[in-house]
Amino acid sequence: MPRTKGDHEARRRDVSEAVWRVLAAHGFGGLTLRAVAAELDATTGLLTHYFPAKRDLLAHALDLLEQRTSARPRPAGGDGLSAVRTALLGILPLTAEATASNRIWVSSWDTALADPAVSANHARMYAQSRDRLRDLVATAQRLGELPAGDPARIAEGAQSFVLGLVVQALLNPTAFPPDRQAGLLDDYLAALASAPPSPR
Repeated sequence: MPRTKGDHEARRRDVSEAVWRVLAAHGFGGLTLRAVAAELDATTGLLTHYFPAKRDLLAHALDLLEQRTSARPRPAGGDGLSAVRTALLGILPLTAEATASNRIWVSSWDTALADPAVSANHARMYAQSRDRLRDLVATAQRLGELPAGDPARIAEGAQSFVLGLVVQALLNPTAFPPDRQAGLLDDYLAALASAPPSPR
């Protein structure tokens, strides 16, 4: 019986799930056709229909990472400083799913540094995140919950803080459990809220 379009799409979803499981377990450094084939209990020959070259596999993995990061549920944060806090909490590895996603992101940095196109795409995504954060900061400033200053600069500092905290938590989860991460973020935001206005 010939395979239908539905069969093909279901198989492609299975392949994507296998790619994601390999990424979660081994990062981009362990992402190979052989590893995905073993996870899928299939042959590498079958996978070459989807990924003729290693670069195609990497491109698919990066697409998956972007899609899953964008689709990850995030709590509503209200307005003002509360919304800033919620956005920053959404970056941290506070759950098993967020931890897996962050582990994969960090493992992708080596690939990005070696490939200008991937590097540019990563830079674009981080810039988009900063832009969203900048708008939240500006709202908090209008509400009087954050001091005056350049909201873009404040967003840059906040993003840098949480990305550094992500790395610390991934490398030493015992020292940086979820409640510790949230507490450090609250300390950072309290200091930010009480700082004197900075020049724009």
